[in-house]
Amino acid sequence: MEFDPFLLARLQFAANISFHILFPTITIGLCWVLFYFRLRYTLSGDKAWEYAYFFWVKIFALSFALGVVSGITMSFQFGTNWPGFMERAGNIAGPLLGYEVLTAFFLEASFLGIMLFGKDRVSNRMHMIATALVAVGTSFSAFWILSLNSWMQTPAGYRIEEGVFFVESWWAVIFNPSFPYRFAHMLNASLLTAAFLIMGVSAWRALKQVDGPATWKVMRTGAVMAAVLAPLQVWIGDMHGLNTLEHQPAKIAAMEGIWETERNAPLTLFGFPDEEARTTHMAIKVPGMASLILTHEWDGELKGLNEFEGAHPPVAPVFWSFRIMVGVGMLMVLVGWWALWRLFRSREDSSANHPWLLRALSVMTFSGWVAVLAGWYVTEIGRQPWIVDGLLKTAEVVADHSSATVAGTLFGYVLLYAFLLVSYIAALRYLATKPARSLSLLPQQQLMNAERLEGDA
Repeated sequence: MEFDPFLLARLQFAANISFHILFPTITIGLCWVLFYFRLRYTLSGDKAWEYAYFFWVKIFALSFALGVVSGITMSFQFGTNWPGFMERAGNIAGPLLGYEVLTAFFLEASFLGIMLFGKDRVSNRMHMIATALVAVGTSFSAFWILSLNSWMQTPAGYRIEEGVFFVESWWAVIFNPSFPYRFAHMLNASLLTAAFLIMGVSAWRALKQVDGPATWKVMRTGAVMAAVLAPLQVWIGDMHGLNTLEHQPAKIAAMEGIWETERNAPLTLFGFPDEEARTTHMAIKVPGMASLILTHEWDGELKGLNEFEGAHPPVAPVFWSFRIMVGVGMLMVLVGWWALWRLFRSREDSSANHPWLLRALSVMTFSGWVAVLAGWYVTEIGRQPWIVDGLLKTAEVVADHSSATVAGTLFGYVLLYAFLLVSYIAALRYLATKPARSLSLLPQQQLMNAERLEGDA
């Protein structure tokens, strides 16, 4: 049985980007959390915050390394699997990827070493600045990548000559119609992912009774972040949805399983989309709510998939991915508020006092990953069959490889990524179960050296 090489190439890129996005999602948010830890230590002198920094910087370094390696592999696929994209849109994609290197990578490479290994070699102030600059670098990386991805979703500022894209306005290219919403949505998602990660690992440490001087401080930090950022993500998502309805109505129709254009459209909570029958079986609907949510008007008109026949995305993956994203997001809101209420209501820091909360936070450790992956599938599958929405189809830019070649490399990638993911989670589990040291056992010479260097600075 021979598979379609185009489908295999899409699956390979999906496998690569699904693995890669896990780690920038952590590092973008976690680096800002690390900066907060350094700032709290600098302002208060409480060594528990420094302890928290050096525990979590190990996880940051591991996540950062896997993100860089998988990102390089993914970028190669533009040439190996999708050469037509760079031939047609390289005048736009190439510079944007180059800007990421010139800003984000250079900034991160310049100060990452100081952040990881410079504690006893530079002043505390310089160490804190290095952490802040690496955090800025990770955000710059997201800025340029999301600018390119958003341009592919809502192209602007271009002209086409003989099938090739040329830039007319870099401002319009970079700040295309969907970019502000996508950038805000992703940055907030990264911070939210980091919040549940630090709460989940801290909760696991408390349950295993290896919690240290900073465990509950970190958990409370995560609870505040989650309680604020989870509802904020709902609002950003609503704004992003209005923008998507304006520029990509076929994606919205697939997300909601809407087949016929109608006003006062019902919201489908659950169902089984059937593209052949052009209907959603066993649909549970709430009258009028889709129009209200998506247009902010009871009688707002929503275009159906039947108006985009042959030019709309596969419905079922987009439909279900959207519901997973929203479901996990709502769960994050509830757990975040619960954690904030319980942890700040009671000052008794013990696993016996918060057994159910700690178990819930442990289960939610990687909930950010689930929500981000589901959202990314909505974004990327929802753009199909286009690679540049409405202008360039994905099938037009795929490389002419045999199915055996693509299948072999796909199999190799999946095996390697599965091994790396299991190893990564195992490393986090090892760190989470490692008994904490007392603050009194921290190397005093290191603290003395830092204080001396800070005085010299």
